[in-house]
Amino acid sequence: MSLNEVVTTGHAVGAGGSGGGAAGPLCAPRVPDRSGEAQYEAHGTRVVVASGDYDMQTIAPLAAALRAAAEEYPSVVLDVSGVTFADSAFLNLLILTHRTTDLRLAGPRTPVRRILELTGADTVLKVRETVEEAAAC
Repeated sequence: MSLNEVVTTGHAVGAGGSGGGAAGPLCAPRVPDRSGEAQYEAHGTRVVVASGDYDMQTIAPLAAALRAAAEEYPSVVLDVSGVTFADSAFLNLLILTHRTTDLRLAGPRTPVRRILELTGADTVLKVRETVEEAAAC
């Protein structure tokens, strides 16, 4: 199973208890009640709005929204101003999305800014203070 499958499904081979290598959830699901991240169009780009905590167990709805936006638009702005926690699953999703579309981040607060700076991802990704700036660049 690939990392991308683990990130988007929350399942891994060999996880969950009594051996045997059966596929199953990594931990008890902690997926927020999100039918999909908010999206809208601005300056010819798709804007996806992310909010709350993102880790391996909660990243799937955002991954689906970014995948759909990248299939339809040549550039995607991810409004991260409402993200309160982000870990390596979130960072992995940003890098994977960056490889398939012109991804721009807007409004990162401390949790996102910190992970971007610590990993050097802020030198690879386009990071702007506002959605308007990100959509215009």
